[in-house]
Amino acid sequence: MSFEDFDKPLSETDGLAGHMLVAMPGIGDSRFERSVIYLCGHSEDGAMGLIVNKPVENVSFPELLEQLGIETELEKQIRVLFGGPVETGRGFVLHSADYHATGSTLQVTQDIGLTATLEILEEIAIGEGPAQSLLALGYAGWAPGQLEEEILANGWLHCKPSPDLLFGPSNDTKWERALAELGIDPAQLSGDAGTA
Repeated sequence: MSFEDFDKPLSETDGLAGHMLVAMPGIGDSRFERSVIYLCGHSEDGAMGLIVNKPVENVSFPELLEQLGIETELEKQIRVLFGGPVETGRGFVLHSADYHATGSTLQVTQDIGLTATLEILEEIAIGEGPAQSLLALGYAGWAPGQLEEEILANGWLHCKPSPDLLFGPSNDTKWERALAELGIDPAQLSGDAGTA
């Protein structure tokens, strides 16, 4: 599943698009352990999302802008996150809907958009970008039916996101807070699926 596959109008049949996936203990893939993923697209063709709670080590937003040749004197920082294991050299800006670039913003929900162009980074660099945003390097992708199988196998829970859970700065507590929004105490979770 490719990011470009989701460049189509928002519809009511987008499955879990706009929801958050919360990794269960024992998910079996260290890249997704304790991950919180915002699903940007989900249909019969597969799913695509961004991990929103795993900062990229040793890469700051100003350093990234410098590498891209974008000048900035902006004090505001946006977080640079590991978005997932697919296309890790590509950046994706998840942002509030007050920003929309015609032809290059995927409108995930009425409140959230996704843009993967240099222009949005240039606008953020001069203080004219979206009110809320995060930058993810790479994304998580699932083939048709794969995510549904992983959910049935007790790999993921899902919930609606709150703005703080999505854009808030406390990455180290997002997993616990996502579970709390579902009414689940992380201490009570087991990585083993049970049988009765």
